[in-house]
Amino acid sequence: MTEPWFDPIHHAWIPGTIFGGAAGIMGALVGWLVPQGKARRPIVRSWIALWILSWAMLVAGIVALETGQPYGIWYGLLLPGVIGTVVLGGNLVVILKRYREVEERRLAAKDLL
Repeated sequence: MTEPWFDPIHHAWIPGTIFGGAAGIMGALVGWLVPQGKARRPIVRSWIALWILSWAMLVAGIVALETGQPYGIWYGLLLPGVIGTVVLGGNLVVILKRYREVEERRLAAKDLL
């Protein structure tokens, strides 16, 4: 077993908590702004940035597991990495589809006038 990257007893909760809080805030913003068709570029870019961060945590968790890091280290990175890649990746498609639907509704409303 190699030297631990950080103290797994006191600091293992930090990556998942920060990532989960950021993802929760983004989810709230998505639920509020996407149906209105507002802030498309910042929302999509922030969502993709969180998705990339979740991939990085997934890779770091796998590396930690393979190098023999303690449970608190690899699990604290692997769990939010797995959940983030699946949830954020799957919902990115939905977010883009909703923005397209809002744009189509706007164009249809203009055609009616």
